[in-house]
Amino acid sequence: MIMAVQSSFKNMTLCLFAVCIVSSALLAAVYAVTKEPIEAAEHAKTVSAIAQVVPEFDGEPVSDTIEVAGKKYPYYAVSKGGQPVGYAITTSASGYGGAVTLMVGITADRVIYNTTVLSQAETPGLGAKCTEPEFADQFKNWNPAEKALKVKKDGGDVDAITASTITSRAYALAVETAVMVYDALAGQVPADGVTGATNTEAGTESDAAEAGVMETDKGE
Repeated sequence: MIMAVQSSFKNMTLCLFAVCIVSSALLAAVYAVTKEPIEAAEHAKTVSAIAQVVPEFDGEPVSDTIEVAGKKYPYYAVSKGGQPVGYAITTSASGYGGAVTLMVGITADRVIYNTTVLSQAETPGLGAKCTEPEFADQFKNWNPAEKALKVKKDGGDVDAITASTITSRAYALAVETAVMVYDALAGQVPADGVTGATNTEAGTESDAAEAGVMETDKGE
């Protein structure tokens, strides 16, 4: 009886080991087959986002990162005919449901060409409207030297989404951060001398908390 139990346990162990080996092999095979298509799809998505936020360019965007006030920001430099067109910069700020991540295109003359949302988890029908043209299109051709990147409730020029001031603040803040990153890239300020990028994100969270108190009845 003892030998039978030992034999059964041994067989179960061998079977489990075989299943693990086969499963690992299958996972490795699936990864190998899907790795390149996934990477190609991600690359195409990124190129599409870049094309939305900067003027027409030729060649491949040159990707890199820059550290501003201790935080790294991905960006893409684009050019046409050998002349710089501008940068597509990825930034984020804390919204109502989490990070609102944007790609912001800024031209060589420091004007915001366009913006697009890369990811967000805001409330459907409220903050999620940040992806809609009615809100996002106001940032097209926005000159930060002439208009303040803050919602009107805070003394700026951004029209907030109705009942979604937190999301609107986050969006404007992410755009403002992109401008600061652009200034560091353009050499207008030293990268280690820009303190607003880090403080900006912390400020978003405190603004969101404050706005949440003011707008409890509105959901956002």
